[in-house]
Amino acid sequence: MSRYTPKLLVCLREGYTRSHLFNDLAAGITVGIIALPLAMAFGIASIPESAVEGARAMGHEISPPAMGLYTAIVAGALISLLGGSRVQIGGPTGAFIVIVYGIAAQHGYAGLATATLMAGVAIIIMGLARLGAVIKFIPYPVTTGFTSGIAIIIFSSQIKDFFGLRMGSVPAEFIDKWGAYAEAAPTWSPQAFGVALASLVVLAVLRKAAPRLPGAVLVVIAASLVVWLAGLPVETIGSRFGSIPRTLPAPSLPPLSFSLAMDLVPEAATIAILAAIESLLSAVVADGMIGGRHKADCELVAQGIANIASIIFGGIPATGAIARTTANIKSGARTPVAGIIHAVTLVGIMALAAPLAGRIPLPALAAVLMMVAWNMSEREHFRALLRAPRSDVAVLLVTFFLTVFADLTVAVGMGMVLASLLFMRRMADLSDVRAISAEFAPTPEEIGELEEANSLQKREIPEGVEAFQISGPFFFGVAHRLKDALERVASPPRVFILRLRKVPVIDATGLHALEEFHDRCRRHGTVLVLSGVQPEPLRVFRKVEFDVKVGRENIAENIDRALERAREILGGSRPSTTPSPPVAAETR
Repeated sequence: MSRYTPKLLVCLREGYTRSHLFNDLAAGITVGIIALPLAMAFGIASIPESAVEGARAMGHEISPPAMGLYTAIVAGALISLLGGSRVQIGGPTGAFIVIVYGIAAQHGYAGLATATLMAGVAIIIMGLARLGAVIKFIPYPVTTGFTSGIAIIIFSSQIKDFFGLRMGSVPAEFIDKWGAYAEAAPTWSPQAFGVALASLVVLAVLRKAAPRLPGAVLVVIAASLVVWLAGLPVETIGSRFGSIPRTLPAPSLPPLSFSLAMDLVPEAATIAILAAIESLLSAVVADGMIGGRHKADCELVAQGIANIASIIFGGIPATGAIARTTANIKSGARTPVAGIIHAVTLVGIMALAAPLAGRIPLPALAAVLMMVAWNMSEREHFRALLRAPRSDVAVLLVTFFLTVFADLTVAVGMGMVLASLLFMRRMADLSDVRAISAEFAPTPEEIGELEEANSLQKREIPEGVEAFQISGPFFFGVAHRLKDALERVASPPRVFILRLRKVPVIDATGLHALEEFHDRCRRHGTVLVLSGVQPEPLRVFRKVEFDVKVGRENIAENIDRALERAREILGGSRPSTTPSPPVAAETR
């Protein structure tokens, strides 16, 4: 199926020239070099030292920085091989640090591996179920809130290495973490702080003065040389984690446990949703830069496979990386071959320069991650949303504070629930049930419709007839208004016209309200006439045979026919044997 044909095959079929190869080669090598320090930094920030033993128990003689590298290599290669974007670069990202650290700290690497495997399967199912377009409906305040919250947590997690604090494991909870920092503040290292601060300043200067240069790579190399040549007592990757392996580990699956899997369903769901959102957002950004169009469902399937493979090779969750994808494009990439070369470049660096990677000072990596946090903090967007309607501000702040002080899973869930409730409230505010009989004063909207051909105010409503109009979607949020509006009628009329020309959709609760109202009309000897039923509500009526219950002769195509039918009923004439066919909207 073309929907799931990888973009790599599409590009090769279009014709892959020598020019394409040179561009992809230059871009892939550049992005591979850029990804090296980021992958190791994300691995260190994501995996607490307590979880390393769990990974080794599975047969993976690896360390957190190596886990980040394996993820960038395995997941990065598969996302480019199988994905639906021409230039997407996959690997570990800052967005995952919070959720990965929490799972690994509580359940060990086996729990993280189990949750990621479940998430990978879920992402594949999303793609096969063609949910790629649906993922894009995540409310903007939710994504901004948790992204900004993640940035705060990443920044907080790097204080220990930035200042060289002598302390044990850093608490996972935000407030406890800062309390532990305060207690350990007297143990700070001037040398570590100096290296970190200098690295951060250089990163900021390069970001402004030379944004095309791989700032993280240059800073890490310079900091490593300074620490090594000056003999500074600063912790490095090698001193804390040992040497980095030169090859990928043998593939293996984690010990699977049904009870553990059930406990990790919320975390797996969060990983799946976050991976889907980040990857598709990155693909959309890439489309805008190259003028292309990605295949969302194909991209999701590739992301799911990549996450499963990452765990099999001792990695961590992966997704599309916006910053590295942007660097890939700016370096000249136009096909997925660049992403594959990026993974091969990392393999080559790991094989040839693994011992040198052990000399990288941790304060320099802390500075790199602080810059990552600054870049993903969504400062401008956050401030702009604070000027948005109060409902959007509420969603933003709830998601943000729950991300920081509670848990990302809770934050995303509560943000989505709150956004959905507020959306339903807005839809309810747009819907209305209003009497439009002669004795009721018209609303300002109806006054503006006086010149319309469909205006009921221009028609004579016979005595004994009441007319109501429902405007907007008739769903569970507004169904009660029909009953409330009817209570305004002093005595049951002979005929009740319910005008539905402004009702595009109806749900089960709205249909139930109509059925109850029809039964109430019958008990009082009142005939219900429906006017101007739109196609979708009419389809629902026919499906449940509500049109038969009301009487097809009592479903009129427009208000004139509804009034004519009311006069027939009032006059005692026999009902028309041929019902008027309902249409999408009133024509008069």
